Amino acid sequence: MTSSLVAFIARRVAAALVLVAVVSTAAFVLTHLAPGGPLTDVLIDGGDKVTVAKKWERLGLDRPLVTQLGDWVGGLARFDLGRSFEYDAPVAPIAREKAANTARLAAVALAIALIGLPVGVLTGARPDGWLSAVITPIAVALVSCPPIIGALGLLWLAVSTGWFSIAPGSLGVPSLALALPLAATLERLQSQATAEALRAPDVMAAAARGLSPQRVLWRHAAPQSLRPVLGIAGVLIGSLFSGSLAVEVVTGWPGLGQLMYGALAGRDVFLVAGCALVGAVVLAAGNLVADIVRALVDPRTRLA
Repeated sequence: MTSSLVAFIARRVAAALVLVAVVSTAAFVLTHLAPGGPLTDVLIDGGDKVTVAKKWERLGLDRPLVTQLGDWVGGLARFDLGRSFEYDAPVAPIAREKAANTARLAAVALAIALIGLPVGVLTGARPDGWLSAVITPIAVALVSCPPIIGALGLLWLAVSTGWFSIAPGSLGVPSLALALPLAATLERLQSQATAEALRAPDVMAAAARGLSPQRVLWRHAAPQSLRPVLGIAGVLIGSLFSGSLAVEVVTGWPGLGQLMYGALAGRDVFLVAGCALVGAVVLAAGNLVADIVRALVDPRTRLA
């Protein structure tokens, strides 16, 4: 491992840590400052104020915000994310379980979406061909479609045809709702990158040496065209996880997004901050892996 690669990874790790710290801290502070309170519903329903005050004190929510934030940050060193008052249980195991479900959903969606890469190579190689004429309008429509709209459309299709299960915990609808827009995005990016790679001097020289068109495309142009696609892989991973929140709520998938939605609705401060922290860690890790792969493929990016 060269010194430039080590320095590049060190910079990216530092940036990932800053991202996690900012996102989780902002979630904690903003949830705390939002109108109402986690026990407001109890008071509205006629709950005993003395009992509510004692519970508020037991949760530590009666202390100043700075003190609460300092204690929460200090607890992170012990992997203690606080205690959820909605579940009356530590946040860490709850968030870990739901994050595993979200990761499983994202992994399946990403595996499906990768079909966009070889399809993009084919459409980029023959932009005037019949495959491009069929795929391009479909891809543009899917790129323009938010995941939540796709999820609603797939739910309607599932109910109408019975092709997919709509039972909570079924992977079909939520994974396709996330995968289809991502596959379309990958296809569009890969198609453009392939068309540009085929015009590169080294690829044109390979064609001039008499190599078959298929060999030129898959052995020379395709690997070269992956570099710009890998350059935004981190952004695509981020869109996958951000889109999963709405999709999980709509489809009933028991993941981190649905847990976050419930925590926000109930003003569960520690659960919101824990969900944000876990989500930021996953997002930062995805970006870090994408950056390292890009640096290995294209050493020029190590200077960034």
